[in-house]
Amino acid sequence: MTRTDNDSWDLATSVGATATMVAAGRARATRDALIDDRFAEPLVRAVGVDFFTRWANGELDSVDVDEPGAPWGMQRMTDMLAARTRYIDAFFAEAGAQQDPAIRQVVILASGLDARAYRLPWAAGTTVFEIDQPQVIEFKTTTIADLGAEPTAEVRAVPIDLRHDWPSALREAGFDTGRPAAWAAEGLLGFLPPEAQDRLLDDITALSADGSRLVAEVFINSGDNGEALNAASQKWRDNGLDIALGDLGFPGARNDAATYLERHGWRTVRTPLNQLLADNGLPLQRTDPGAPFAQNYYCTGVLHKAMHTAR
Repeated sequence: MTRTDNDSWDLATSVGATATMVAAGRARATRDALIDDRFAEPLVRAVGVDFFTRWANGELDSVDVDEPGAPWGMQRMTDMLAARTRYIDAFFAEAGAQQDPAIRQVVILASGLDARAYRLPWAAGTTVFEIDQPQVIEFKTTTIADLGAEPTAEVRAVPIDLRHDWPSALREAGFDTGRPAAWAAEGLLGFLPPEAQDRLLDDITALSADGSRLVAEVFINSGDNGEALNAASQKWRDNGLDIALGDLGFPGARNDAATYLERHGWRTVRTPLNQLLADNGLPLQRTDPGAPFAQNYYCTGVLHKAMHTAR
């Protein structure tokens, strides 16, 4: 189903199911000893999408669900998520090690089934703000609590749709705009309309004090991405997954996120997807025309508002 500005979903439908798909990839990568996210598999199992559960627990193999020679599939996704998870975990570790200024506020945008607040060794005094739709926040919080897990930092839920006034909700939850923060926009920007991507980056910048840090996955649109994703995931649908991945984004030209951030005072570093895969000893993504995500990159940035204003 084509996306609209006011559509709705849950963790088993439409774009919301991508959060479960990503958790299934993290669970499989954990099973393959590529990362360590012990919460991913039970969270996927609790959502109840059979296809994702079977991938997460190792019941399905790539030969069962991936088209031979296709540029995308569950195994390629799992490899990418292993590299992405290591990259963002390292970003948070580096941010937490900063002393001047110390960063003790973390904001995870569209947090979905992310369990970093429970599995990473946060610095003392760190508060993790998780922003997502109310039903998603409630589901994850309840499911993890039922596992008997305790967070490794103070966790403050911000149950709000990012299409609404989330900056006010974040401040009401105790976020201090006078102190630096570490932000994560993981697997998010490509599922926003182009103007909403700009608005999100504007809001992050407005809420951030000097020295704040941001990590984002940046999607480079290709006119063939949707068709390639739908073709590559045909076997997924044959195995009972009724989701057309190629229909979940918003097509059309958009500002390059890193360039946009640089214009607003952020100093950025870009890491292409294939560099990230190579750095982790994982198979590279194909780069031929139409290969989905081949041009994607990962971006970190540090905010220097004062220097930007002084120009």
